[in-house]
Amino acid sequence: MTRTFLFLLGSSRTDGNTETLARLAAEHLPAGAEQRWLRLADLPLPEYEDLRHADDGHPTPTGNAATLLDATLWATDLVIASPLYWYTLSTPVKRYLDHWAGWMREPGLDFKPRMAGRTLWGVTAHGSSDRSDADPLLGTLSIIAEYMKMEWGGALLGNGTRPGDVLHDARALVDAKEFFARVEAPVEAPVEEPAAAP
Repeated sequence: MTRTFLFLLGSSRTDGNTETLARLAAEHLPAGAEQRWLRLADLPLPEYEDLRHADDGHPTPTGNAATLLDATLWATDLVIASPLYWYTLSTPVKRYLDHWAGWMREPGLDFKPRMAGRTLWGVTAHGSSDRSDADPLLGTLSIIAEYMKMEWGGALLGNGTRPGDVLHDARALVDAKEFFARVEAPVEAPVEEPAAAP
């Protein structure tokens, strides 16, 4: 089975430390694993409106929401790359995850059952020397994985404030090389040999 990785970039800044760290880790994915990168700032979503008890329920996703929904369901592995903002996820990532609540209630979509068994990963860069500052962000992602019956792949952390700072975090650079180490290489379908002539 081919592993398909969706990297969702949640920073308001292009080429920030979190994105740099995610791209370093992606260099060590097994050969044949597919990658897709989406920047949430380029696909803005409206504020999530809870319509569970409305007569018409949640509307069918359109526009950017449909794009993100399709990409999410394409992925066997979802990598949330969010810088640490006020000890938690960035606003674009939180808004994206809020929309999951509507997708779970879309008739016939079966979003939650379809997400079960996939793997959720986290990547974050923060400006503190105390790695525990990222615990609320990582807790949020791991609990979401548990609720959705997804696998929690774990988190990759790096230290950096100014763009490029994470490249000076020796521990993060080593961790990036090993982050996806347990991902198995995609299994290619066996080639059937032609039947031997009688």
